[in-house]
Amino acid sequence: MNFLELLWENTVLICAASGWLIAQVAKTILYTCIMKKFTAERLVGAGGMPSSHSATVCALTTSCAVLYGFSSFEFAISAIVAFIAMYDAMGVRRQAGNQAQVLNKMIESFQNMSNESLSDEEKLKELVGHTPLQVLVGAILGIIISIVVCALRGCL
Repeated sequence: MNFLELLWENTVLICAASGWLIAQVAKTILYTCIMKKFTAERLVGAGGMPSSHSATVCALTTSCAVLYGFSSFEFAISAIVAFIAMYDAMGVRRQAGNQAQVLNKMIESFQNMSNESLSDEEKLKELVGHTPLQVLVGAILGIIISIVVCALRGCL
């Protein structure tokens, strides 16, 4: 069996990757509808609704629970990683995004005084964290995706 076939047979990996991919596509579609413009960076970027980090780790954790049970070390490890990733998304990374907004406004104010402007490439990224709602929606999405993938693969 070759490497790609082995990867395709890894249900845990497929669940997690599907969670990430579907969340990123949903995030991009939602962003495009709200902002009325397509931004390709949203396909891979952090932040926004739903949280792809939450979708990924919750799909991972759910598939471990389905395949190995709640008492397995696989479930335990993935649950701890999921908690850390979601906590970080709502805490540290969200605060970093808030600070980036403030810094961008400050720099813009200083540059207005000198008639200079900040290019989009020079601005700090503001969409790096998540609100609790974005994390919750991502988590629910990841759980649903994992259940669907496991059902389609005959694991349930």
